[in-house]
Amino acid sequence: MLKSNDDIKGETDSSFAMNSADAKMVSRMRMVLAVSVLLAVFVDPSGLSSRENFTWLVFFGYLFHSIFIYVFSLREKPFSQSILVHRLDVLWFALIVIFTGGVDSFFFLFFFFAILTSSFRWGFEEGARVTVASAILFSASGLALETQSDLSRLFLRTTFLLTFGYMSVYWGESKVRLMHQLNLLRDVSRLSNPRFGVDQTIVNVLEKTRRFFKARSCILVLRDKELGTYFLRTIKDKNSTSAISADAVNAEAAAPLMAVSDDHIIAYTSPLWLFSSSLFQKSMAYDCSRERWEKHEAESIKNLAEILDTRSFLSAPLSLRRQHGRIYLLSPNESFSKADALFLSHILAQAFPAIDNIDILDRMASEAALQERHKISLDLHDTAIQPYIGLKLALGAIRNKASADNPLIEDIDKLARMAEKVIGDLRRFAANFKNRHSKIEPVFLVALNQQAEQLKEFYGIDISITIAGEFRVSDRLAIEILQLVREGLSNICKHTLAEKGHVKIHHINESIKIEIENENQGHQPVAFTPNSLSERAAVLGGKLHINHGPDGNTVVHVEIPV
Repeated sequence: MLKSNDDIKGETDSSFAMNSADAKMVSRMRMVLAVSVLLAVFVDPSGLSSRENFTWLVFFGYLFHSIFIYVFSLREKPFSQSILVHRLDVLWFALIVIFTGGVDSFFFLFFFFAILTSSFRWGFEEGARVTVASAILFSASGLALETQSDLSRLFLRTTFLLTFGYMSVYWGESKVRLMHQLNLLRDVSRLSNPRFGVDQTIVNVLEKTRRFFKARSCILVLRDKELGTYFLRTIKDKNSTSAISADAVNAEAAAPLMAVSDDHIIAYTSPLWLFSSSLFQKSMAYDCSRERWEKHEAESIKNLAEILDTRSFLSAPLSLRRQHGRIYLLSPNESFSKADALFLSHILAQAFPAIDNIDILDRMASEAALQERHKISLDLHDTAIQPYIGLKLALGAIRNKASADNPLIEDIDKLARMAEKVIGDLRRFAANFKNRHSKIEPVFLVALNQQAEQLKEFYGIDISITIAGEFRVSDRLAIEILQLVREGLSNICKHTLAEKGHVKIHHINESIKIEIENENQGHQPVAFTPNSLSERAAVLGGKLHINHGPDGNTVVHVEIPV
């Protein structure tokens, strides 16, 4: 399964960028080639064409080109690693061949430099383009300059160029693909931040796997070994929304997906409608117990493909501590191979044991926390609620003693309302704290709006809240984001004289971006870094920076990867 050139150019992962040291090495070798051309024609100018002025111009032009690329590589400029560099090399080499004898030019071997760099950098398709372009340009220069007696040599060298080029391209693609596979295994084996929860970790692994295989969707079906219940999780392409949590399904709905033997890894590819005969169908199963491939019963797998509405799919078994099931990768366009199926099983073996460990740690932490819940809920009344009740009673007594014209009555009433509000919040918190299954405010926006209302009532600060796009995160992560925003709003109250503020939260690609903005009312912004916010962001694997807008407002930007 090969990546197209457009797909490769769109990748941003570090595995797709040439290492800086490699770029410098290639640039140095390019200069060596340029200098060797000059030395060769200087020592033996007999191979030059009659247009010597143009010939020397080409040689020195390629030398200066090589020097510029090397300087860019030292400065780590993007152009030094661009796809355009080796394409320009092909054009330079074609000119050098033309001005050094055409078919008889020894410098036709320089084409292999461009073929190797393109193949090991960009993979099969780009390497194949460079190989074909090199062969065409070399043949064209030979046909334009040589006589009929040299056609045999032209044919031989062109064939050698294509043959050796294809081998280089094939091995280059293997190297590029291996790098992609290693990087994917590295990514999925990293333990996700436990604060994000098991569901978020599973979604990340499935999404990375789906994108690697360029599949339309990824389906994970699991059966609980103790309860016998089935859960289905579907990750679709980037144009669709995928749920964080799994959906419960009945046994009848899950039966077709669980019908394949737990010992078999399946790779199925159906032919296009023009070749719909069963002779063109490929249904292979790898027997894990026997460690060998064998043809699978085509009819049952074909029926499964029809149920899944796909032309090709991969399927591998998955066994966890408390669950077992299968994963399916569906693609209407790609033709999956046996190597793809085996690599899918390697991904599962690498990623899901780590997810199992996260689940165990999460359950241990939950059980330990459950033992403390009852004790804390009992202590909460005596240590937090009672003092506020006493404060409210004291404020009421002071209010009764004050005369009607006392200027402090309004402030006393305001403090009493604040104390009553805190008592109500603490009582609700204590009531919900005992219940381990209580929902973390699915009303995420409501919780923020409540705090905004409190800030406006007690501090006179008008805070607007905006959530852009679909906010789909686990409850565990939602709590962390809620606390982070509350801390930012608290900083506005404590450290600024702002009367207005704005909070914007948007979920973009694989990160959540939070902007907490406050006005400065014409005061010069002071450079500062909120330590508590920085620490919270760092714990979540995110980063924080502060900008000052043209209107003088201060904006705290927080980005959290998910």
